[in-house]
Amino acid sequence: MPELPEVETTRRGILPHAKGEVVASVEVRDRRLRWPVPEELTRFLPGATIRDIERRGKYLLFRTDAGALISHLGMSGSLRVLEQPEVPQKHDHVDILLASGKILRYNDPRRFGCMLWSLENPLCHFLLSELGPEPLGPDFTADYLYRRSRGRKVSLKAFIMDSKVVVGVGNIYANEALFLAGLRPGRGAGRVSRPRYEALVAAIRQVLAAAVEQGGTTLRDFVGGDGKPGYFRQQLNVYDHGGEPCPRCGEILTETRLGQRSTVYCRQCQS
Repeated sequence: MPELPEVETTRRGILPHAKGEVVASVEVRDRRLRWPVPEELTRFLPGATIRDIERRGKYLLFRTDAGALISHLGMSGSLRVLEQPEVPQKHDHVDILLASGKILRYNDPRRFGCMLWSLENPLCHFLLSELGPEPLGPDFTADYLYRRSRGRKVSLKAFIMDSKVVVGVGNIYANEALFLAGLRPGRGAGRVSRPRYEALVAAIRQVLAAAVEQGGTTLRDFVGGDGKPGYFRQQLNVYDHGGEPCPRCGEILTETRLGQRSTVYCRQCQS
């Protein structure tokens, strides 16, 4: 699944091509995404000017003078820029044709993503209104995590992957951040001290910032906004390295399932 760095990479990739552009037309080939593509999208978006493209968690917000397009890439989606028309492929479900002649093409083989329309402030939409703070923003602090974790028995990994606690810390980057912070994924969130949450916040910021800078993780299903994959996958310490030596101490990394997600950690370095 595209995680926060991949979504931010997509935003940065398409922003220079779309910001300030007028939408000439919208073609929806298949409305059957996670939620059906609404008729309002093809009614209000054509003729509107894209004023900005923002990211909230894993959602992309296309703000226009007519409303806002809310897009999520789902499990396998991509949104990329075409300099000129190309024959649509099987899973190319939505095209946004710009007056410049460029096309924003949404591809989603599994159709778990969405393309929705909001006439109100998109941050008040039910999908976004209860999201936690951005992990790279000023509201994400050790004090905040410490307060939210008191009395919580849920695993630390599940805690930081809860979008109501903090947005955008998906499975890959949760594994990596916990390794850098020296914290075991299965530890109860309520049993972690404030100083250790300071280390975790720093690690989450470090991992996500590095991934954003390097273009997101190279996943099989992900293609960046410029049509190029990311490169961060090469630098992962533990994710997908179960059974291999720990890059710190040489201990064999343990791989298990936690909350139905692949979880890799070092028994020696993480406690």
